[in-house]
Amino acid sequence: MAAVLARRRLLRLLASSPNPKPLSLSSSSSPSFDAPATARGRDPEREGDLLSWRLLRLRSMVSVVAAIEGWAQMRGHVPRPDLQRAISQLRRARRYKHALEILSWMDSRKDIKLSPSDHAARLDLIGKVHGTSQAEEYYNQLQKPASREAASFPLLHCYVAERNVQKAENLMASLQSVGLPVDPHSFNEMLKLYVATCQYEKVHSVINLMKRNNIPRNALSYNLWMNACSVSGVASVQSAFKEMVSDGMVEVGWSTYCTLANIFTKHGLNSKALACLRTAETKLSRTQRLGYSFVMTCYAALNDSDGVTRLWEGSKCVPGRIPAANYMSAIICLIKVGDIDQAEWIFGSCEVECGKYDVRVSNVLIGAYVRNGWIEKAEKLHLHVLEKGARPNYKTWEILMEGFLQSNQMDKAVNAMKKALSLMKSCHWRPPLKLVEAIATFLEEHGNADDANRYIKVLQKFNLTSLPLYKSVLRTYIKADTVATDIAEMIARDQIVMDEEMEHLIIRASKIDIRANV
Repeated sequence: MAAVLARRRLLRLLASSPNPKPLSLSSSSSPSFDAPATARGRDPEREGDLLSWRLLRLRSMVSVVAAIEGWAQMRGHVPRPDLQRAISQLRRARRYKHALEILSWMDSRKDIKLSPSDHAARLDLIGKVHGTSQAEEYYNQLQKPASREAASFPLLHCYVAERNVQKAENLMASLQSVGLPVDPHSFNEMLKLYVATCQYEKVHSVINLMKRNNIPRNALSYNLWMNACSVSGVASVQSAFKEMVSDGMVEVGWSTYCTLANIFTKHGLNSKALACLRTAETKLSRTQRLGYSFVMTCYAALNDSDGVTRLWEGSKCVPGRIPAANYMSAIICLIKVGDIDQAEWIFGSCEVECGKYDVRVSNVLIGAYVRNGWIEKAEKLHLHVLEKGARPNYKTWEILMEGFLQSNQMDKAVNAMKKALSLMKSCHWRPPLKLVEAIATFLEEHGNADDANRYIKVLQKFNLTSLPLYKSVLRTYIKADTVATDIAEMIARDQIVMDEEMEHLIIRASKIDIRANV
Protein backbone atom coordinates (compact mmCIF):
# COMPACT_ATOMS: atom_id res chain seq x y z
CA MET A 1 0.00 0.00 0.00
CA ALA A 2 2.85 2.39 0.86
CA ALA A 3 4.46 1.69 -2.52
CA VAL A 4 1.23 2.56 -4.36
CA LEU A 5 0.83 5.79 -2.40
CA ALA A 6 4.44 6.80 -3.12
CA ARG A 7 3.93 6.22 -6.83
CA ARG A 8 0.75 8.24 -6.80
CA ARG A 9 2.49 11.15 -5.08
CA LEU A 10 5.20 11.16 -7.77
CA LEU A 11 2.63 10.98 -10.57
CA ARG A 12 0.68 13.87 -9.05
CA LEU A 13 3.89 15.91 -8.97
CA LEU A 14 4.57 15.22 -12.64
CA ALA A 15 0.92 15.60 -13.62
CA SER A 16 0.96 19.24 -12.50
CA SER A 17 2.54 19.89 -15.91
CA PRO A 18 0.29 17.90 -18.27
CA ASN A 19 1.93 16.08 -21.16
CA PRO A 20 1.47 17.73 -24.55
CA LYS A 21 1.09 15.48 -27.56
CA PRO A 22 4.27 13.37 -27.64
CA LEU A 23 6.79 13.99 -30.37
CA SER A 24 8.36 11.13 -32.30
CA LEU A 25 10.82 9.14 -30.23
CA SER A 26 12.15 6.88 -32.95
CA SER A 27 15.69 6.92 -31.58
CA SER A 28 16.56 6.01 -28.03
CA SER A 29 19.75 5.35 -26.19
CA SER A 30 20.47 1.67 -25.58
CA PRO A 31 20.16 0.39 -22.06
CA SER A 32 23.22 -0.61 -20.15
CA PHE A 33 22.80 -4.18 -18.89
CA ASP A 34 26.18 -4.32 -17.19
CA ALA A 35 25.20 -2.07 -14.29
CA PRO A 36 27.80 -1.33 -11.57
CA ALA A 37 27.38 -3.48 -8.49
CA THR A 38 27.01 -1.91 -5.08
CA ALA A 39 27.24 -3.07 -1.52
CA ARG A 40 23.68 -1.92 -0.86
CA GLY A 41 21.42 -4.32 1.01
CA ARG A 42 24.20 -6.78 1.83
CA ASP A 43 25.31 -8.25 5.15
CA PRO A 44 29.07 -8.38 4.55
CA GLU A 45 29.99 -10.09 7.83
CA ARG A 46 27.53 -12.90 7.22
CA GLU A 47 28.77 -13.37 3.63
CA GLY A 48 32.41 -13.18 4.60
CA ASP A 49 33.23 -10.24 2.36
CA LEU A 50 33.66 -7.39 4.82
CA LEU A 51 36.92 -6.35 3.13
CA SER A 52 35.16 -6.10 -0.24
CA TRP A 53 32.39 -4.08 1.35
CA ARG A 54 34.85 -1.63 2.89
CA LEU A 55 36.79 -1.19 -0.34
CA LEU A 56 33.60 -0.59 -2.31
CA ARG A 57 32.77 2.23 0.07
CA LEU A 58 36.03 4.05 -0.73
CA ARG A 59 35.82 6.97 -3.11
CA SER A 60 37.19 6.33 -6.57
CA MET A 61 40.06 8.80 -6.12
CA VAL A 62 41.29 7.20 -2.85
CA SER A 63 43.99 4.49 -2.91
CA VAL A 64 43.02 1.06 -1.58
CA VAL A 65 46.56 0.15 -0.49
CA ALA A 66 46.35 1.96 2.84
CA ALA A 67 42.99 0.31 3.53
CA ILE A 68 44.36 -3.18 2.79
CA GLU A 69 47.49 -2.66 4.89
CA GLY A 70 45.39 -1.34 7.75
CA TRP A 71 43.17 -4.40 7.45
CA ALA A 72 46.25 -6.66 7.47
CA GLN A 73 47.58 -5.03 10.64
CA MET A 74 44.21 -5.32 12.36
CA ARG A 75 43.61 -8.97 11.37
CA GLY A 76 47.23 -10.15 11.30
CA HIS A 77 47.02 -11.08 7.61
CA VAL A 78 44.75 -10.86 4.58
CA PRO A 79 43.69 -14.27 3.23
CA ARG A 80 44.21 -14.67 -0.50
CA PRO A 81 40.53 -15.61 -1.11
CA ASP A 82 39.47 -12.32 0.52
CA LEU A 83 41.73 -10.37 -1.83
CA GLN A 84 40.46 -12.26 -4.87
CA ARG A 85 36.87 -11.72 -3.76
CA ALA A 86 37.56 -7.99 -3.37
CA ILE A 87 39.11 -7.84 -6.86
CA SER A 88 36.09 -9.62 -8.33
CA GLN A 89 33.65 -7.27 -6.58
CA LEU A 90 35.56 -4.16 -7.65
CA ARG A 91 35.73 -5.33 -11.26
CA ARG A 92 32.01 -6.01 -11.23
CA ALA A 93 31.49 -2.47 -9.91
CA ARG A 94 33.77 -1.12 -12.69
CA ARG A 95 36.24 0.12 -10.11
CA TYR A 96 39.11 -1.04 -12.30
CA LYS A 97 41.77 1.23 -10.84
CA HIS A 98 41.15 -0.04 -7.31
CA ALA A 99 41.14 -3.68 -8.47
CA LEU A 100 44.44 -3.11 -10.25
CA GLU A 101 45.95 -1.53 -7.12
CA ILE A 102 45.16 -4.70 -5.15
CA LEU A 103 46.87 -6.93 -7.72
CA SER A 104 49.90 -4.60 -7.80
CA TRP A 105 50.05 -4.72 -4.00
CA MET A 106 49.86 -8.53 -4.09
CA ASP A 107 52.72 -8.65 -6.59
CA SER A 108 54.86 -6.46 -4.31
CA ARG A 109 54.50 -8.92 -1.40
CA LYS A 110 57.10 -11.63 -0.95
CA ASP A 111 54.57 -13.97 0.65
CA ILE A 112 52.15 -13.82 -2.31
CA LYS A 113 52.79 -15.28 -5.74
CA LEU A 114 50.45 -14.33 -8.55
CA SER A 115 48.72 -17.22 -10.30
CA PRO A 116 48.19 -17.37 -14.09
CA SER A 117 44.57 -16.22 -13.57
CA ASP A 118 45.87 -13.29 -11.48
CA HIS A 119 48.16 -12.28 -14.35
CA ALA A 120 45.23 -12.51 -16.78
CA ALA A 121 43.09 -10.29 -14.53
CA ARG A 122 45.95 -7.83 -14.06
CA LEU A 123 46.56 -7.50 -17.80
CA ASP A 124 42.86 -6.94 -18.41
CA LEU A 125 42.81 -4.19 -15.77
CA ILE A 126 45.98 -2.58 -17.10
CA GLY A 127 44.31 -2.37 -20.50
CA LYS A 128 41.22 -0.76 -19.02
CA VAL A 129 43.09 1.71 -16.79
CA HIS A 130 46.26 2.51 -18.75
CA GLY A 131 45.56 1.38 -22.31
CA THR A 132 46.63 -1.38 -24.67
CA SER A 133 50.28 -0.31 -24.97
CA GLN A 134 50.96 -0.92 -21.27
CA ALA A 135 48.98 -4.17 -21.44
CA GLU A 136 51.30 -5.31 -24.25
CA GLU A 137 54.35 -4.42 -22.17
CA TYR A 138 53.04 -6.45 -19.26
CA TYR A 139 52.31 -9.42 -21.52
CA ASN A 140 55.82 -9.36 -22.98
CA GLN A 141 57.31 -9.42 -19.46
CA LEU A 142 55.54 -12.66 -18.53
CA GLN A 143 57.99 -15.56 -18.56
CA LYS A 144 55.96 -18.63 -17.64
CA PRO A 145 54.00 -20.27 -20.47
CA ALA A 146 50.97 -20.80 -18.23
CA SER A 147 50.83 -17.08 -17.40
CA ARG A 148 51.25 -16.06 -21.04
CA GLU A 149 48.54 -18.50 -22.07
CA ALA A 150 46.13 -17.14 -19.47
CA ALA A 151 46.93 -13.52 -20.33
CA SER A 152 46.64 -13.98 -24.09
CA PHE A 153 42.84 -13.82 -24.12
CA PRO A 154 42.52 -10.47 -22.26
CA LEU A 155 45.22 -9.05 -24.56
CA LEU A 156 43.25 -10.23 -27.57
CA HIS A 157 40.18 -8.63 -26.03
CA CYS A 158 42.09 -5.32 -25.81
CA TYR A 159 42.85 -5.48 -29.53
CA VAL A 160 39.23 -6.32 -30.35
CA ALA A 161 37.96 -3.43 -28.21
CA GLU A 162 40.28 -1.10 -30.17
CA ARG A 163 39.28 -2.79 -33.46
CA ASN A 164 42.95 -3.37 -34.21
CA VAL A 165 42.61 -6.15 -36.77
CA GLN A 166 46.31 -6.51 -37.56
CA LYS A 167 47.46 -6.95 -33.97
CA ALA A 168 44.61 -9.33 -33.18
CA GLU A 169 45.44 -11.49 -36.19
CA ASN A 170 49.16 -11.45 -35.35
CA LEU A 171 48.46 -12.54 -31.76
CA MET A 172 46.22 -15.40 -32.90
CA ALA A 173 48.91 -16.53 -35.36
CA SER A 174 51.64 -16.41 -32.70
CA LEU A 175 49.54 -18.43 -30.26
CA GLN A 176 49.00 -21.13 -32.86
CA SER A 177 52.65 -21.14 -33.93
CA VAL A 178 53.93 -21.89 -30.42
CA GLY A 179 51.30 -24.52 -29.82
CA LEU A 180 49.25 -22.66 -27.24
CA PRO A 181 45.64 -23.83 -27.29
CA VAL A 182 43.16 -21.51 -28.99
CA ASP A 183 39.67 -22.08 -27.59
CA PRO A 184 36.25 -21.06 -28.97
CA HIS A 185 36.32 -17.87 -26.90
CA SER A 186 39.34 -16.58 -28.83
CA PHE A 187 37.68 -17.36 -32.15
CA ASN A 188 34.53 -15.63 -30.95
CA GLU A 189 36.60 -12.53 -30.22
CA MET A 190 37.85 -12.60 -33.82
CA LEU A 191 34.26 -13.03 -35.05
CA LYS A 192 33.23 -9.98 -32.99
CA LEU A 193 36.11 -8.01 -34.47
CA TYR A 194 35.27 -8.90 -38.08
CA VAL A 195 31.57 -8.14 -37.60
CA ALA A 196 32.42 -4.78 -35.95
CA THR A 197 34.75 -3.88 -38.84
CA CYS A 198 32.31 -5.17 -41.51
CA GLN A 199 34.79 -7.81 -42.75
CA TYR A 200 32.08 -10.39 -43.26
CA GLU A 201 34.06 -12.68 -45.56
CA LYS A 202 36.57 -13.19 -42.75
CA VAL A 203 33.70 -14.23 -40.47
CA HIS A 204 32.92 -17.07 -42.86
CA SER A 205 36.63 -17.96 -43.00
CA VAL A 206 36.83 -18.23 -39.21
CA ILE A 207 33.70 -20.42 -39.09
CA ASN A 208 35.19 -22.72 -41.75
CA LEU A 209 38.49 -22.85 -39.83
CA MET A 210 36.62 -23.88 -36.67
CA LYS A 211 34.85 -26.61 -38.63
CA ARG A 212 38.08 -27.98 -40.15
CA ASN A 213 39.83 -28.06 -36.77
CA ASN A 214 36.84 -29.48 -34.88
CA ILE A 215 36.71 -26.43 -32.63
CA PRO A 216 33.25 -26.42 -31.07
CA ARG A 217 31.00 -23.48 -31.79
CA ASN A 218 28.69 -22.08 -29.14
CA ALA A 219 25.57 -19.91 -29.31
CA LEU A 220 27.65 -16.71 -29.60
CA SER A 221 29.58 -18.17 -32.55
CA TYR A 222 26.35 -18.90 -34.41
CA ASN A 223 24.78 -15.54 -33.50
CA LEU A 224 27.78 -13.65 -34.87
CA TRP A 225 27.82 -15.84 -37.96
CA MET A 226 24.13 -15.15 -38.63
CA ASN A 227 24.73 -11.40 -38.27
CA ALA A 228 27.45 -11.66 -40.92
CA CYS A 229 25.16 -13.74 -43.16
CA SER A 230 22.42 -11.10 -42.95
CA VAL A 231 24.41 -8.89 -45.31
CA SER A 232 23.87 -11.48 -48.06
CA GLY A 233 20.19 -11.95 -47.31
CA VAL A 234 17.77 -13.85 -45.12
CA ALA A 235 18.28 -17.16 -46.93
CA SER A 236 21.90 -17.49 -45.81
CA VAL A 237 20.86 -16.56 -42.25
CA GLN A 238 18.28 -19.34 -42.22
CA SER A 239 20.89 -21.77 -43.54
CA ALA A 240 23.25 -20.92 -40.66
CA PHE A 241 20.36 -21.23 -38.19
CA LYS A 242 19.46 -24.66 -39.58
CA GLU A 243 23.04 -25.77 -39.03
CA MET A 244 22.88 -24.49 -35.44
CA VAL A 245 19.68 -26.43 -34.76
CA SER A 246 21.33 -29.61 -36.03
CA ASP A 247 24.42 -29.04 -33.82
CA GLY A 248 23.78 -31.29 -30.84
CA MET A 249 26.40 -29.48 -28.75
CA VAL A 250 24.54 -26.15 -28.80
CA GLU A 251 21.27 -25.14 -27.17
CA VAL A 252 19.23 -22.66 -29.19
CA GLY A 253 18.20 -20.08 -26.57
CA TRP A 254 16.55 -16.68 -26.33
CA SER A 255 19.67 -14.83 -27.52
CA THR A 256 19.61 -16.62 -30.88
CA TYR A 257 15.91 -15.89 -31.42
CA CYS A 258 16.58 -12.22 -30.52
CA THR A 259 19.37 -12.20 -33.10
CA LEU A 260 17.01 -13.61 -35.71
CA ALA A 261 14.31 -11.11 -34.74
CA ASN A 262 16.70 -8.19 -35.18
CA ILE A 263 17.78 -9.49 -38.58
CA PHE A 264 14.17 -9.96 -39.74
CA THR A 265 13.29 -6.48 -38.45
CA LYS A 266 16.13 -4.92 -40.47
CA HIS A 267 14.83 -6.70 -43.57
CA GLY A 268 11.27 -5.51 -42.95
CA LEU A 269 9.97 -9.00 -42.07
CA ASN A 270 8.13 -7.92 -38.93
CA SER A 271 5.78 -10.91 -38.69
CA LYS A 272 8.74 -13.30 -38.71
CA ALA A 273 10.51 -11.13 -36.14
CA LEU A 274 7.48 -11.25 -33.82
CA ALA A 275 7.29 -15.03 -34.21
CA CYS A 276 10.94 -15.30 -33.16
CA LEU A 277 10.34 -13.11 -30.11
CA ARG A 278 7.38 -15.24 -29.07
CA THR A 279 9.69 -18.26 -29.17
CA ALA A 280 12.38 -16.32 -27.30
CA GLU A 281 9.90 -15.69 -24.49
CA THR A 282 9.48 -19.45 -24.01
CA LYS A 283 13.26 -19.79 -23.58
CA LEU A 284 13.54 -17.25 -20.76
CA SER A 285 14.42 -18.48 -17.29
CA ARG A 286 11.90 -18.25 -14.48
CA THR A 287 14.69 -17.86 -11.92
CA GLN A 288 17.07 -15.40 -13.67
CA ARG A 289 16.30 -12.01 -15.20
CA LEU A 290 19.00 -12.19 -17.86
CA GLY A 291 17.24 -12.03 -21.20
CA TYR A 292 14.03 -10.22 -20.30
CA SER A 293 15.46 -6.78 -21.06
CA PHE A 294 16.95 -7.97 -24.36
CA VAL A 295 13.65 -9.41 -25.58
CA MET A 296 11.84 -6.30 -24.35
CA THR A 297 14.21 -4.11 -26.38
CA CYS A 298 13.45 -6.16 -29.51
CA TYR A 299 9.72 -5.63 -28.99
CA ALA A 300 10.35 -1.89 -28.61
CA ALA A 301 12.19 -1.86 -31.96
CA LEU A 302 8.98 -3.26 -33.50
CA ASN A 303 6.90 -0.61 -31.67
CA ASP A 304 5.05 -3.40 -29.88
CA SER A 305 3.96 -1.85 -26.57
CA ASP A 306 2.04 -4.99 -25.55
CA GLY A 307 5.19 -7.06 -25.92
CA VAL A 308 7.19 -4.58 -23.84
CA THR A 309 4.57 -4.58 -21.07
CA ARG A 310 4.27 -8.38 -21.11
CA LEU A 311 8.02 -8.84 -20.75
CA TRP A 312 8.19 -6.30 -17.93
CA GLU A 313 5.41 -8.05 -16.04
CA GLY A 314 7.13 -11.39 -16.63
CA SER A 315 10.45 -10.11 -15.28
CA LYS A 316 8.72 -9.00 -12.09
CA CYS A 317 7.79 -12.63 -11.39
CA VAL A 318 11.47 -13.64 -11.16
CA PRO A 319 12.47 -13.95 -7.50
CA GLY A 320 14.70 -11.27 -5.96
CA ARG A 321 14.97 -7.50 -6.06
CA ILE A 322 14.76 -5.88 -9.49
CA PRO A 323 18.04 -4.04 -10.30
CA ALA A 324 17.91 -0.37 -11.28
CA ALA A 325 19.28 -1.28 -14.73
CA ASN A 326 16.17 -3.36 -15.43
CA TYR A 327 13.91 -0.45 -14.45
CA MET A 328 15.94 1.76 -16.75
CA SER A 329 15.60 -0.70 -19.64
CA ALA A 330 11.82 -0.90 -19.21
CA ILE A 331 11.47 2.89 -19.06
CA ILE A 332 13.59 3.32 -22.21
CA CYS A 333 11.47 0.76 -24.09
CA LEU A 334 8.19 2.33 -23.00
CA ILE A 335 9.39 5.78 -24.02
CA LYS A 336 10.40 4.39 -27.40
CA VAL A 337 6.91 3.00 -28.02
CA GLY A 338 5.37 6.29 -26.84
CA ASP A 339 3.89 5.13 -23.52
CA ILE A 340 5.35 7.79 -21.22
CA ASP A 341 2.53 7.44 -18.69
CA GLN A 342 3.49 3.81 -18.05
CA ALA A 343 7.18 4.82 -17.99
CA GLU A 344 6.36 7.31 -15.22
CA TRP A 345 4.50 4.63 -13.27
CA ILE A 346 7.49 2.25 -13.47
CA PHE A 347 9.81 5.07 -12.39
CA GLY A 348 7.59 5.54 -9.34
CA SER A 349 7.97 1.82 -8.58
CA CYS A 350 11.74 2.13 -8.92
CA GLU A 351 11.76 4.96 -6.38
CA VAL A 352 9.94 2.77 -3.88
CA GLU A 353 11.74 -0.52 -4.46
CA CYS A 354 15.36 0.59 -4.98
CA GLY A 355 16.95 1.59 -1.71
CA LYS A 356 19.59 3.87 -3.23
CA TYR A 357 18.93 6.39 -5.98
CA ASP A 358 20.47 5.58 -9.37
CA VAL A 359 20.43 8.87 -11.23
CA ARG A 360 20.75 7.09 -14.58
CA VAL A 361 17.12 5.98 -14.27
CA SER A 362 15.76 9.50 -13.73
CA ASN A 363 18.04 10.77 -16.52
CA VAL A 364 16.14 8.59 -19.00
CA LEU A 365 12.79 10.13 -18.06
CA ILE A 366 14.20 13.68 -17.90
CA GLY A 367 15.69 13.13 -21.36
CA ALA A 368 12.29 12.08 -22.73
CA TYR A 369 10.70 15.22 -21.29
CA VAL A 370 13.37 17.42 -22.87
CA ARG A 371 13.05 15.76 -26.29
CA ASN A 372 9.30 16.37 -26.16
CA GLY A 373 9.78 20.01 -25.16
CA TRP A 374 8.40 19.51 -21.64
CA ILE A 375 11.11 21.54 -19.93
CA GLU A 376 9.03 22.40 -16.89
CA LYS A 377 8.35 18.71 -16.21
CA ALA A 378 12.03 17.89 -16.69
CA GLU A 379 13.07 20.52 -14.17
CA LYS A 380 10.42 19.42 -11.66
CA LEU A 381 11.56 15.82 -11.84
CA HIS A 382 15.19 16.93 -11.47
CA LEU A 383 14.36 18.89 -8.32
CA HIS A 384 12.33 15.94 -7.03
CA VAL A 385 15.23 13.48 -7.35
CA LEU A 386 17.58 15.99 -5.70
CA GLU A 387 15.24 16.08 -2.71
CA LYS A 388 15.38 12.28 -2.63
CA GLY A 389 19.17 12.42 -2.29
CA ALA A 390 20.25 11.68 -5.86
CA ARG A 391 23.59 13.01 -7.11
CA PRO A 392 23.37 14.41 -10.65
CA ASN A 393 26.05 13.19 -13.03
CA TYR A 394 27.44 14.83 -16.16
CA LYS A 395 24.64 13.34 -18.27
CA THR A 396 22.01 14.97 -16.04
CA TRP A 397 23.50 18.41 -16.65
CA GLU A 398 23.94 17.74 -20.38
CA ILE A 399 20.25 16.81 -20.74
CA LEU A 400 19.13 19.84 -18.74
CA MET A 401 21.44 22.11 -20.75
CA GLU A 402 19.77 20.97 -23.95
CA GLY A 403 16.35 21.68 -22.44
CA PHE A 404 17.30 25.11 -21.17
CA LEU A 405 18.80 26.01 -24.56
CA GLN A 406 15.63 24.86 -26.34
CA SER A 407 13.48 27.01 -24.06
CA ASN A 408 15.94 29.94 -24.24
CA GLN A 409 16.57 29.86 -20.48
CA MET A 410 20.19 30.78 -20.98
CA ASP A 411 21.03 31.69 -17.38
CA LYS A 412 19.99 28.19 -16.31
CA ALA A 413 21.93 26.67 -19.22
CA VAL A 414 25.09 28.52 -18.14
CA ASN A 415 24.63 27.32 -14.57
CA ALA A 416 24.15 23.73 -15.77
CA MET A 417 27.33 23.98 -17.84
CA LYS A 418 29.24 25.16 -14.76
CA LYS A 419 27.95 22.17 -12.79
CA ALA A 420 28.89 19.79 -15.60
CA LEU A 421 32.40 21.22 -15.98
CA SER A 422 32.97 20.84 -12.23
CA LEU A 423 32.53 17.06 -12.67
CA MET A 424 35.01 16.72 -15.52
CA LYS A 425 38.01 16.16 -13.26
CA SER A 426 36.65 12.78 -12.20
CA CYS A 427 35.32 11.48 -15.54
CA HIS A 428 36.14 11.33 -19.26
CA TRP A 429 32.94 13.04 -20.39
CA ARG A 430 33.19 16.04 -22.69
CA PRO A 431 30.19 18.30 -23.43
CA PRO A 432 28.85 18.30 -27.01
CA LEU A 433 30.35 21.07 -29.13
CA LYS A 434 26.93 22.56 -29.92
CA LEU A 435 26.29 23.16 -26.20
CA VAL A 436 29.74 24.65 -25.62
CA GLU A 437 29.33 27.04 -28.53
CA ALA A 438 25.75 27.96 -27.56
CA ILE A 439 26.94 29.20 -24.15
CA ALA A 440 29.71 31.22 -25.81
CA THR A 441 27.17 32.76 -28.22
CA PHE A 442 24.95 33.75 -25.28
CA LEU A 443 27.86 35.50 -23.54
CA GLU A 444 28.74 37.19 -26.82
CA GLU A 445 25.21 38.49 -27.34
CA HIS A 446 25.25 40.06 -23.87
CA GLY A 447 28.75 41.49 -24.29
CA ASN A 448 29.88 39.88 -21.03
CA ALA A 449 33.65 39.93 -21.56
CA ASP A 450 34.64 38.89 -18.02
CA ASP A 451 32.43 35.81 -18.06
CA ALA A 452 33.55 34.97 -21.60
CA ASN A 453 37.19 35.18 -20.50
CA ARG A 454 36.58 32.92 -17.49
CA TYR A 455 34.62 30.50 -19.67
CA ILE A 456 37.33 30.12 -22.32
CA LYS A 457 39.98 29.59 -19.62
CA VAL A 458 37.98 26.76 -18.04
CA LEU A 459 37.46 25.19 -21.46
CA GLN A 460 41.19 25.46 -22.14
CA LYS A 461 41.97 23.34 -19.06
CA PHE A 462 40.01 20.47 -20.62
CA ASN A 463 41.23 20.98 -24.22
CA LEU A 464 37.78 22.11 -25.35
CA THR A 465 38.78 25.31 -27.13
CA SER A 466 38.34 25.75 -30.88
CA LEU A 467 38.57 28.42 -33.56
CA PRO A 468 34.81 29.25 -33.44
CA LEU A 469 35.02 29.65 -29.64
CA TYR A 470 37.93 32.06 -29.81
CA LYS A 471 36.13 34.03 -32.51
CA SER A 472 33.11 34.31 -30.25
CA VAL A 473 35.25 35.47 -27.31
CA LEU A 474 36.97 38.12 -29.44
CA ARG A 475 33.63 39.40 -30.71
CA THR A 476 32.49 39.60 -27.07
CA TYR A 477 35.52 41.74 -26.18
CA ILE A 478 34.93 43.97 -29.19
CA LYS A 479 31.26 44.40 -28.33
CA ALA A 480 32.14 45.26 -24.73
CA ASP A 481 34.92 47.58 -25.92
CA THR A 482 37.31 45.73 -23.60
CA VAL A 483 40.99 44.91 -24.20
CA ALA A 484 41.68 41.20 -24.76
CA THR A 485 44.89 41.02 -22.75
CA ASP A 486 45.93 37.37 -22.93
CA ILE A 487 43.82 35.91 -25.75
CA ALA A 488 46.71 35.93 -28.25
CA GLU A 489 48.88 33.83 -25.90
CA MET A 490 46.02 31.39 -25.28
CA ILE A 491 45.41 30.97 -29.02
CA ALA A 492 49.10 30.27 -29.60
CA ARG A 493 49.23 27.81 -26.68
CA ASP A 494 46.24 25.92 -28.06
CA GLN A 495 47.81 25.87 -31.53
CA ILE A 496 44.65 27.23 -33.14
CA VAL A 497 44.95 27.47 -36.93
CA MET A 498 43.94 31.00 -37.91
CA ASP A 499 41.75 31.99 -40.83
CA GLU A 500 41.08 35.37 -42.46
CA GLU A 501 38.08 36.17 -40.24
CA MET A 502 40.09 35.44 -37.09
CA GLU A 503 42.95 37.65 -38.18
CA HIS A 504 40.48 40.46 -38.87
CA LEU A 505 38.95 40.07 -35.38
CA ILE A 506 42.40 40.23 -33.76
CA ILE A 507 43.16 43.45 -35.62
CA ARG A 508 39.85 44.97 -34.49
CA ALA A 509 40.42 43.87 -30.88
CA SER A 510 43.94 45.36 -30.90
CA LYS A 511 42.56 48.81 -31.81
CA ILE A 512 40.55 49.08 -28.57
CA ASP A 513 41.95 51.94 -26.52
CA ILE A 514 43.47 50.46 -23.36
CA ARG A 515 43.08 53.85 -21.62
CA ALA A 516 39.32 53.58 -21.92
CA ASN A 517 39.48 50.48 -19.73
CA VAL A 518 41.56 52.02 -16.95
